[in-house]
Amino acid sequence: MIQLLFTVIFSEMAMILLFVFKTPLRKLLIMSLDRVKRGRGPVMVKTVAGTVFVVLMSSVYSMVKIQKRWIDDGGAVNPTDQVLLAKHLLEATLMGSILFLGLMIDRLHHYIRELRMRRKTMEDVKKQNRSFEDGKVEETKALEAEASTLREKLKQLESELEIKTKEVNTSEANAVALSKQSEGFLLEYDRLLEENQNLRSQLQSLDLRFSRSTSKKNT
Repeated sequence: MIQLLFTVIFSEMAMILLFVFKTPLRKLLIMSLDRVKRGRGPVMVKTVAGTVFVVLMSSVYSMVKIQKRWIDDGGAVNPTDQVLLAKHLLEATLMGSILFLGLMIDRLHHYIRELRMRRKTMEDVKKQNRSFEDGKVEETKALEAEASTLREKLKQLESELEIKTKEVNTSEANAVALSKQSEGFLLEYDRLLEENQNLRSQLQSLDLRFSRSTSKKNT
């Protein structure tokens, strides 16, 4: 039995070493323990641990019983009892070590698994952040392209507005010039009309004079 206990202890120590160093065997060990902890595995592990604990308590009880017998015998030491005490002490130590190392293996497996899950979660979060940043960059590029297009349109509209403003100013200047020219034409027309009337009045007076002179000659 002692050989079996030593074999279990060395196996547990090897498993702990595999947990400590990151190797492909650690991944295989974690997958194996994941399978053990599914279904009826936990019940079987608890049953084995309970059995080892009961045997441990039995060894402790046997040691206490031997020591009590020594006290009852007045301190007389029996070589057989010494051998039995050493055997029970060794078995109890080995079984206690087995239970302690088993607890360490369980905790290491739990923490490594939780660490892997958190790393996976962090990687997912980083991927989401990267995708969000990429989408944001694309959206920013699209907005910049739209802004540049709007700037070009604005420049084009400003140039067209400037051209139209020049045309309007030119038209206003032409209109002012035409209005001044029309006013000059009106003044000239009024002057010519007045001269025409004067000339007519002069002609009429001359005609009257001429007709009067003619009538006098005839008389």
